[in-house]
This record gives sequence, C-alpha cells and structure tokens, in this order.
Amino acid sequence: MPRTPDAARGTAKVASPALLLALLAFAQLIIALDYNIVFVALPVIGEGLHFSDTALQWVVSAYAVAFGGFLLLGGRLADLIGKRRAFVIGLALYGVASLVGAVASDPLVLIIARAFQGLGGAFLSPATLSLVTTSFPEGRSRNTAMSVWAAAGSTGMVLGSLLGGVLTGAFGWESVFTVNVVLAAAAIAGAFLLIPADRRTEPTTRPRLDVPGAVTGTVGVLAIVFALVQAPESGWAAAVTLIPAAIGVVFLAMFVVIQRSVPEPLVPPTVLRSGNLRVGTAVTFLFMATFGAIPFFLTTYLQQELAFSPFETGVAFIIPSVCVLVGATWAGKLGGLAAPKTILVWSFAVGAVGTAALAGGFAVGLSPFVLAVPLIVLSLAQGVVFTTMFTLATTGVPAEHQGTASGIATAGQQVGGAVGLALLVLGSSGVVGAEPMRQIIAATFLIAAGLLIGVVVSLSASTRRSAGVAPSSVDESPAVVADRAAATR
Repeated sequence: MPRTPDAARGTAKVASPALLLALLAFAQLIIALDYNIVFVALPVIGEGLHFSDTALQWVVSAYAVAFGGFLLLGGRLADLIGKRRAFVIGLALYGVASLVGAVASDPLVLIIARAFQGLGGAFLSPATLSLVTTSFPEGRSRNTAMSVWAAAGSTGMVLGSLLGGVLTGAFGWESVFTVNVVLAAAAIAGAFLLIPADRRTEPTTRPRLDVPGAVTGTVGVLAIVFALVQAPESGWAAAVTLIPAAIGVVFLAMFVVIQRSVPEPLVPPTVLRSGNLRVGTAVTFLFMATFGAIPFFLTTYLQQELAFSPFETGVAFIIPSVCVLVGATWAGKLGGLAAPKTILVWSFAVGAVGTAALAGGFAVGLSPFVLAVPLIVLSLAQGVVFTTMFTLATTGVPAEHQGTASGIATAGQQVGGAVGLALLVLGSSGVVGAEPMRQIIAATFLIAAGLLIGVVVSLSASTRRSAGVAPSSVDESPAVVADRAAATR
C-alpha cells in the first residue's frame, strides 16, 4: 500500500484515491438517504408515538434547524481540528442519535435525537465535501470526483424513498433509524482505514477557534433557520416567527462586527474574498429554493390528484432521481469542456424550460406519461447544477479553508430549501387561493421563474476554468495528489 511522507513516519496509512472517493461518496449517500427515508415513515411515526399534528413536523424540522444552524461552525472545525476528526465525529453523532431515535418511546426524545442527527450532519457534510476538494486537484480529477460525490447523493435520495417504504412496512418505523447506525459504523471504520490522519500541529502554532464568532454566528443562523421553518406553520407575522428572526438578525450583526475585530475570525478574510464562493453560495441557495422544492409539489400531485400510495410515489420518483444521477455524472465531463459559469447558465436555462413545460402540462391536464418528458429534462439539468455549483463555490479557495467554504456553501443550500418552499407555498396560495391543483401549477411556474434568476446569478461568476492537472493514478495517495496540485498553482 502506498504511503505519504507522513505515513512513512508512522502517522498515517492511506489507500488509493479511488477507495477514498468511494468512502466519501458513501458518506454523502448516508446524508441524502436520511433526508428522504424519514418522510415516508412520518405517518407511522406519528401514530406510533402519538404525535400531535403540529408536533410531527418537528421530526423533520429539528433536523433541518440543527443542520443549517451548525454548518458554519462544523465547516470551520473541519479546518481547525482536522477533516478526518470532523468526519468521524459527525458520523459518531449521527450513529448515536439514530440509535436513540430507534428506541425512542416519547415524541420529545425522538425530536431531540433528530436534532443531534442534524448536528452530526453539520459536522459530516462540510468535512466530506472538503475532503473531496482537497484530495483531488482542480481539473479533470476533481471534476470526476465531484460528479461521483454528487451522484452518490442522488442515489441516496432514490434509496431513501424506496427504503423508507420497504423498511417501515416490513420492520416498523424504528428500522429507518436503525439502518443509519449500521451505515455510520461502517463509514467510521472506513475513515480510519482510508483517510490520512490529520497532521499534528504545535499548540503555539495551532489556529484557535473564534469562540465569540462561533457563538454569535451559530445562534444567529439557528434562529433564522428556526423562523424560516416555523413560518409556513405559524404564519410570517406570528410572534414565534418574528421573535426568532429578530434575534437571528441581532446575533448575525454581532457576528459581522466580531469577524472584523478578532485576529483569527471564524470566517477568514481569505475565504470571504473568493468571488466564486459568494456566487456559488448564492447558486446553492437558489438551487434548493427552486429545484429542491419540486419534490414537495410533485408528491402532492401524485398523491392528492392521482391517488398514488406512498410506495407508488416512491417508485415514481425513481425516474427523476435517476435522471438527476445521470446529470450529476455528465457534469464531471462537462467540467473539462467549459467553465462552471457556462455550465450553470445553460443548465439553469434548460431547467427553466423543462419546469415551465411541466407547469403547462399540469395546467392542461396532460397524461402523467407525457409529463414525464419535461420532468426528465429538468431533472437532468438539476443533476448538472448540483455538481457544478459546489465545484464553483470551492474553486480557488486555499486547502486550509476548504472546510469553512464547504460549510458556507452547504449552509446556503439548507437555508435556500427552507426559504424557497415557504415563499412558494405563500406565493402560490396568494395568487390562486387554496385549491391544491391550482397551487401546484402556480408554484411550478414560480419555480421556473426562480430558475431564470439562477441564470442571471450564474452570469456573475468568473469565467475561469478549473486548473488543468494531470489525472491521478489510483496508486497514488490523496496527499501526494494534493501536494502535486498545490505545486502546479
């Protein structure tokens, strides 16, 4: 087995980049799997633990609030304590919380377990993405790695929909949590075998955590995400929405002041100066506010208008999910032919056309088989955007700040999902009233308009293409590949 210089000194043993990429893709699959697997089991969970209608939403919302709120901190810690440590800590939190959720007999215990799953995801997600971007050099090698990583997420979404129905029906709702324990344990074992050990640094030279910035930033984002999640349920003018939102604004303002005054801020100025990161984060926000909301309205259409069962709905989602997977794979090849800006502009445009055609098909009552055509088109575009937006956001960011950049970009994605769905529900109901089918049509047209905004935002990205670096051999260690990439910059 090849060794890096650190490995030669007995501090780390690493396997091939191919095996490392397989592990990182597996971790991304776990994150995506959990996002979908709980949805199908929600009615059974509510009945089994006697949730009220208003409390049941927090099985989903507790995860979303914790995940989105702690992403900035999780990304920075990946840079400070080491990416492998953050990766393992995230998986451990995720596995233990899943075990607690599986044995929960009280609604509050399950909600708390879901919040800790979200905390684990906030550590795991930026660590996984930053390991991809620092282990594979910019150019064809990273483009391929990013497409595999994104494709694994799409696969997890497909498996989540299917496994949620199959496991719940065969073994009960507890099984959708138990399966995560097994997957997390396998990934932790793989981490110690495949990810190089984090380098040891002397205490005097080790960067320090910006505690005031971490507290104000985390509380601010948590409060904002809480308000966004709560608004569709309680109303935008409700005290439970406005008070957390106001708290979030105050704490984020304090966070900005602190970042300008401390010597080692939570978000280093080097990261903030990256134009690609700013545009990439805006794109991740728009992606989830548009593409990310389509499954909600499509599920409503299939179950309320076509009377599909939950299992039939999960099977129906195989088609768009597989197309997202194909699009994510295409993105790796397209990255070698054009700059991320060009790919995003065309992908958002194609997605807007496909989404508008889907909305028009809803409006005139086309057959579901005919509607599959625009759904396939927009899903392919969605896959390309998903891979490319993270490639754009992390391109040009120094390796020591990749965790922070990954956390920021992923936070944009999480907040975009909450804001987008809330605005789409509010906007569609305000335009056409409460009739479900008319809401679905209006919301889908609004999504198409949002995708056109994505075209405009993408036009502001840099035209710089990823640096061309010779592809790595599978016999080289990730550290050697990363060192060679750094030497070419």
